[in-house]
Amino acid sequence: MGKLIYSMITSLDGFVRDRDGDFGWGAPERETHEFVNEQMKEIGTHLYGRRMYETMVYWETAHQDPANPPFAHAFARTWQSTDKIVYSTTLTEAASERTRIEPAFDPEAVRRLKAGSDLDIAVAGPVLAAQAIRAGLVDEYRLYLGPAIVGGGHPFFPDGVRADLELLDERRFGNGVLYVSYGVRG
Repeated sequence: MGKLIYSMITSLDGFVRDRDGDFGWGAPERETHEFVNEQMKEIGTHLYGRRMYETMVYWETAHQDPANPPFAHAFARTWQSTDKIVYSTTLTEAASERTRIEPAFDPEAVRRLKAGSDLDIAVAGPVLAAQAIRAGLVDEYRLYLGPAIVGGGHPFFPDGVRADLELLDERRFGNGVLYVSYGVRG
């Protein structure tokens, strides 16, 4: 059975994007990116909303850009090898291989996906993740806390949700990023 993992880079004050929609303050450097690459090997399927998918689809061709470093090429190849489910009422076709479009998030379908998966499933994007969190589907939270306070924007966690967690892992990176992983108790 696969776990559903919600993982994103956040500012220290808990935002994945600032008020202007910028998240460049959290772009990973080599050490952090290589760690993320290793974690990606555990993922068999990515769940995205339209906006997050449109950001991530960059990785469909990123390996072709000679300006990208080897660790970015490695991330691109791993991303390409995973299945992707995009929940959107406006997209009609995918811009990447191994991708299907679903018109709405269906918690029961995700439960079945988890039950039938040998690999873990990642949900990314705070809007879609909020639906998964509220449905009680998220098993693990992985946060990359960036050394920035942005003062507002789009939060990692939705309002009004409570969960009892246990620390599973932590790591510090040379650029000041702190990785923490928490499992949901019970």
